[in-house]
Amino acid sequence: MKPLLIVDGYNVIGAWREAERHNWTLDESRDQLQRRLEEYSGYSGEEIVLVFDGYRSDRKTATEETYGVLKLVFTKQGETADSYIERLVAQVPRYRQVRVATSDGLEQSQVLSTGATRLTSRELLLEMQQAHMSGMKAHQQQSARRKSSIASRVGDQTLEALERMRRG
Repeated sequence: MKPLLIVDGYNVIGAWREAERHNWTLDESRDQLQRRLEEYSGYSGEEIVLVFDGYRSDRKTATEETYGVLKLVFTKQGETADSYIERLVAQVPRYRQVRVATSDGLEQSQVLSTGATRLTSRELLLEMQQAHMSGMKAHQQQSARRKSSIASRVGDQTLEALERMRRG
């Protein structure tokens, strides 16, 4: 069973300096976070639940959508992301590894008391950035290997023999 990462979406967006720097709207920030978490799940191997607070919305029911290993949740009117996350963590079997990304101190205490581990929003953003950078580096190295000539893959003796053959 894959490890589970539960993310308090608005909490992470609030700590995300890049969103602020780019002046992204709330919708753009949500979309960017979702896209980057989908990418991150490929590096981390975790199943991810991204929870957005519907406490002040007019949603009558909670909505859940699945995108590969990422589940996107909008809580219903009157329900906080914190209460949804607490309920979800309580339902997960004890043997499954669970991490919760939030900067809310009370939520962190609650999460720790259930056996899950906590991760601040900034720690998650840093992990995501590092995974992206290492993934890009690996991709560039792989591309460089593909672009290398045959000469870089064979020994000197073989190159000399090929050169003699070419010259007749």
